Amino acid sequence: MEYSYPISPDWSTEEIIAVVQFFEGIEKAYEKGIMREEMLTRYRKFKEVVPSQAEEKSIFREFEEESGYVSYTVVKQAKELENGQTIKVLKK
Repeated sequence: MEYSYPISPDWSTEEIIAVVQFFEGIEKAYEKGIMREEMLTRYRKFKEVVPSQAEEKSIFREFEEESGYVSYTVVKQAKELENGQTIKVLKK
């Protein structure tokens, strides 16, 4: 698929990498599955870059419009599942 990630010009290279890796984790959850621990690690790094809940929702919405992947669903599963479980989301 051809789409771009929501990136802020104010972010450093390291912050951009953290955000891109988070969204790659979201893609992985939809395409083949991702371990809960790996997704939570990516989410924690994302939250260091985007600590604001309002900004997070805005970025999630922008990514969903571009890709069709719902980040909230993956993050919710990551928080609900136990260690060692795989997150796998079916795309509607």
